[in-house]
Amino acid sequence: MRHKYTSAKSTVVLLALILVLSAVLAACGGSNENTANEGSGASGAAGEVKLKMILLGGKPVDYELVFAELNKKLKEKMNATLEVEFLDWSDWNQKYPLKFAANEDFDLVYTSSWAYYNDQAIKGGFLEITDEMLQKNAPLTWEKMPKVSWDQAKINGKLYMVPNNNLEITNKVVLYREDLRKKYGLPAINSLDTYATYLKTVAANEKGITAFGAKAADGWRWHELDQIALEQNNDFKVVDLRIPLAYKLDDTTGKVFNVYETPEFKSLLGYYKDLSDNGAWSKNVVTNKNDIWQDMKAGKVSSYAHNLGTTAFNLAEARRDTPEQEYAIADITPGSKKLGAISTQNGVAIHATTKQPEKALMLIDLLQNDKEIHDLTMYGIAGTHYNPEGDDKFSPGPSASNYTGFSNWGWNSYLNRQDSSYPVEADDIFNNWQENVYHYPLETFVFDDAKVKSEVANISNVMVRYGIPLEYGLIQDLDQGLAALNSQLKAAGIDKVQQEMQSQIDAFLAK
Repeated sequence: MRHKYTSAKSTVVLLALILVLSAVLAACGGSNENTANEGSGASGAAGEVKLKMILLGGKPVDYELVFAELNKKLKEKMNATLEVEFLDWSDWNQKYPLKFAANEDFDLVYTSSWAYYNDQAIKGGFLEITDEMLQKNAPLTWEKMPKVSWDQAKINGKLYMVPNNNLEITNKVVLYREDLRKKYGLPAINSLDTYATYLKTVAANEKGITAFGAKAADGWRWHELDQIALEQNNDFKVVDLRIPLAYKLDDTTGKVFNVYETPEFKSLLGYYKDLSDNGAWSKNVVTNKNDIWQDMKAGKVSSYAHNLGTTAFNLAEARRDTPEQEYAIADITPGSKKLGAISTQNGVAIHATTKQPEKALMLIDLLQNDKEIHDLTMYGIAGTHYNPEGDDKFSPGPSASNYTGFSNWGWNSYLNRQDSSYPVEADDIFNNWQENVYHYPLETFVFDDAKVKSEVANISNVMVRYGIPLEYGLIQDLDQGLAALNSQLKAAGIDKVQQEMQSQIDAFLAK
């Protein structure tokens, strides 16, 4: 009896111990989850995930207000919340790589072709994103993204970011005073020649107004019109703005040349010298640090060159603030090839050490494709930061300035709204351009200057010292000035840089 009793008692005790141990383990599990939830990518008591993202720019004044609303919706849609750390524009480029070097705890990060995408992808800072991961966790993004965008974002055949899904075209246009063109009965501005006629006429007749707003201060190496008059007009592509090396867009061999040695550049110097001699821009161009657009609004400048989006917003601003001045936008190289910014111009990457890659992709999927989430994160709270107008337009709300200035462009998409004040004529130009976007073999090529850093720095200095005065017509003898520029470039090591660049291009095309 004693043996049977002992056995039964032992069984009861064992069962009790199991129940107690289970309770303890459950409690410990809950405790661990709650503690972990304080870090990024961790699950809360109810399985809720807390994600952390790094974005560039200053923290918006109304960040807490907007993201509190966002997190309510994210809890409903994917059982997660999002916290953002902002790297201010003043020092983001120093802090960004340190986040990875220190292996800080975060899940997602803004990235782009100009913000460490290649660098961190190669160093292992970003998680590789496979087709299977996208199809499972970001199905709408997978469906909506053009194939060319995925291809453009790959490095050595692998994907490390989800690029934005919104076409940008990099060609530049000019913004000018249409009332002055009409005043002097000038022809429509649609070419380099008609634009020169406009500039020279304004310079000759409008005292107190500088015809073309130019400034070569802050170490800028090119004339403001070079992208239009040199690159677009001749279908050249300058590989790296620090170096005067380019290739022809339609050259499938990618042969690199020094633009300063081309007949096209020599001819352009004559064009610039004519404008300079006729007073089209200030003789103080090399030291000018003025805000060109503010000078235009003040009636001190009649025209400038920039991308279509910037000129369009300036045009809308002028119509609102200075209606007495009539402005217009002109494409003065209408026959040139129209180039879309590669998809890596804006995007979001996933930190290689995230514990929640699936949830991170789900978030990106919502940011790009869920209209409610997209509107909220791009524009803020309706009625406060913006006023929705139909499905695709908006006007600024009373607190618009409290939610702006940071890199939410990382999830630009086809759901972006357009400011209702955006000029119709700018829209017409864009719509025409997007029907003719030109894709070329070297579209995603990025030059690695690791082997020629000192030469690149020396070349940049030569361009500022010798190229800028020559291009703005401040050197009287063009032939002599051009010879001096190219001689100095030779001494700075341009041949070595050209050889290295050509080698990389050849290898890129061979793949």
